Amino acid sequence: MKRLAAYLRPFIPRMSAGFMIKVLATLSELAIPWILSYIIDDLIPLSEIDPVIVWGVLMIVCSLLAWVGNIAANRMAAAVARDTTRQIRRDLFAKISYLSEQRVDELTIPSLISRMTSDTYVLHQTVGMIQRLGVRAPIMLVGGIIVTLTLDPALTLIMVITLPIVFGITFFVSRKGARLFTKSQQAADSMLRVVRENAVGVRVIKALSKSGYERERFRGVNDTLSERERAAENTMALTNPSMSLLLNLGIAAVIVAGAYRVNGGVSEVGKIIAFMNLFTIVLNALRAINRMFTMLSKAAASSARVLEVLDTPSELYETEPRYSFIPENAPHIAFRDVTFRYKHGSFAVKNLNFELKRGETLGIIGATGSGKSTVIRALLRYYDVSEGKIEIDGVDIRDYATSDLRAKFGVVFQNDTLFKDTIAENIRLGRPLSDERLLEAARQAQAAEFIESLGGLDAEVAIKGANLSGGQKQRLLISRALAGEPEILILDDSSSALDYKTDSLLREEIRKNCADSTKIIVAQRISSIMHAEKIIVMDNGSVIGMGTHDELINGCQIYREISESQMGSGKVARR
Repeated sequence: MKRLAAYLRPFIPRMSAGFMIKVLATLSELAIPWILSYIIDDLIPLSEIDPVIVWGVLMIVCSLLAWVGNIAANRMAAAVARDTTRQIRRDLFAKISYLSEQRVDELTIPSLISRMTSDTYVLHQTVGMIQRLGVRAPIMLVGGIIVTLTLDPALTLIMVITLPIVFGITFFVSRKGARLFTKSQQAADSMLRVVRENAVGVRVIKALSKSGYERERFRGVNDTLSERERAAENTMALTNPSMSLLLNLGIAAVIVAGAYRVNGGVSEVGKIIAFMNLFTIVLNALRAINRMFTMLSKAAASSARVLEVLDTPSELYETEPRYSFIPENAPHIAFRDVTFRYKHGSFAVKNLNFELKRGETLGIIGATGSGKSTVIRALLRYYDVSEGKIEIDGVDIRDYATSDLRAKFGVVFQNDTLFKDTIAENIRLGRPLSDERLLEAARQAQAAEFIESLGGLDAEVAIKGANLSGGQKQRLLISRALAGEPEILILDDSSSALDYKTDSLLREEIRKNCADSTKIIVAQRISSIMHAEKIIVMDNGSVIGMGTHDELINGCQIYREISESQMGSGKVARR
């Protein structure tokens, strides 16, 4: 919580003003029972109406001050809570943007979404509540006790005796509740994961008639979440009844003791009436403090989850380069004894070695799970390699500033994302590119014709490109990669939805317009990579063949079998 408190420092002047207004409003509210006691015990026996009217008007003024002050202070508290949470969300989003893929895998996307939304919402509620009740409730509690002491110290003693018991119950329950709320948030992550999977895979679920199965799966995680929430809420629910029982017993004791004291002439009726009002105020203050403890228990769990992300080191992010010069005549890209394994997994790439000159094309082919996409992720430094090193222009990619490294690439991944925006913004993606450059990139990617049919660059794209066909999506994504005229172009199985003619035209445009770019093409089709200067055949993370198309046809059995299967039995693709 100390780290999150730093977010409140810029708002200390506003919070201080709100606290002062809240204090004045609360003191005005506490004055009302005292004035009532004074009117009943001291003014009414005089049988004069004027003093009663004057003090009655003063009660009305105190009520108005309390009303106006509480409204003003609550609005200021809401503004501080809003601005604080906005800053936390901004920093959290920025941090998530720079997390390595390995860390994202550990935290999981559903958990990150939950931390960004529900956890920050809990913090928003807590910051607002602390400002509203964190000032008012203690003042009402302490002030109420002080005022009752001025009225009847003996009766006050009865009320004070119950307070340590109440605070002890609240502390014990809140401490246990914090652990239960943490488990509840973890269950919420699981539910969000299932909901996300169902939303993304809804067409597959319907096509395979698995709606019943998915409903049962959701019911399972939903019931787990409900059980954990029930356990947490039931634990926290012990406080209010216990508090009410103790304080109501205290009120009963006050009434009995007060009756004896009034009958004995030791006290007065007005003081007893005021005392009962003040006792109610103290009771409400304790209930407010209990609500704060409940909310603080939730906030403790949520803040720990938010801080886990904020305090995660950006292990792959460097803002400054760590090299003094670029060697001359070095290969543009070089993998030197590169080995990589995912955490808690087997080797994804083992002892990978190759070099590419500037402008050359590398084709990568292999079975699903053979490590093709891992090569791309390692080159982009989404993950750091376990052994060996990757160089660009003779410099280890770990010595580049991450922003400088990523600026070299134009990339199309498998299952890449289109955003709900215009076609122009989906291709531009925040870069300072003119419409003419966007149209040229679309022409090269064979997308200009269908873009024109949709209404041009200003046509809207639905979420994840739901209003486009698979081939149209891929061509837009390729347009995005080509628009920045990248130094290194990576196409990771990005033409699988294209027909052979369009694929051939696309490859020809890339050959003509990206002659100075080094190209890495991951594909399942022999035709997409057969013209590459170098082709790698991968299997189970290892390179089992490397060379030109003709060399692999003659020297790599698996590559030859792939070629025969795609060209038909007994035929082999030739360059």
